[in-house]
Amino acid sequence: MNLKLILRSVCCAVVLCIIFSAAGFCGACNDIEDRLLRFHIIANSDSKEDQTLKLKVRDEVTKYTDKLFADCHSKSQAVSMTRDNLSSIEAYAQEVVNKEGYDYHVDAALTKMHFDTRVYDDFTLPAGTYDALRIVIGNGGGHNWWCVLYPSVCVSAAKKDIGSALSEGETDIVKNSDRYIVKFKLIEWFEEVFRS
Repeated sequence: MNLKLILRSVCCAVVLCIIFSAAGFCGACNDIEDRLLRFHIIANSDSKEDQTLKLKVRDEVTKYTDKLFADCHSKSQAVSMTRDNLSSIEAYAQEVVNKEGYDYHVDAALTKMHFDTRVYDDFTLPAGTYDALRIVIGNGGGHNWWCVLYPSVCVSAAKKDIGSALSEGETDIVKNSDRYIVKFKLIEWFEEVFRS
């Protein structure tokens, strides 16, 4: 047999294996997106005071949503509870801002938005488009902060294990991310290509 033909066949086989492997991984990552409600909060500016205020709002909103989600057993319930209480969440965040002595306006929205791959202390979430509660303080010109609102794995007292909302395979992906570094990069690349 021709050596060039053999090399081409091997290269094609490797490329096809990578594509099929990435396709399955993409599907698992999409399932993760479907099970989590993210939280995105943006400070008024990058000043130390505004960044501190952002974290205070974060802490208080997560305590508030922990109470709202106490009887939620799925992301869809958490999203519904967020939608039904969006004005009260916004008012609560506004109250925190005002108590701290600021007159910044607060906007809260339930949205779908893109998140890059994010490494947390004990898990990694793949890039993707997630449902999210988004809070913008004032001009929204400062650094942001994000986490998972449901299940609550942010900084609140009710912090849960991310695996409580995921299947065994999905939990493996987010908790053993060192085994999936290349695949996470492929997901980011595919997301970038298809968002453009």
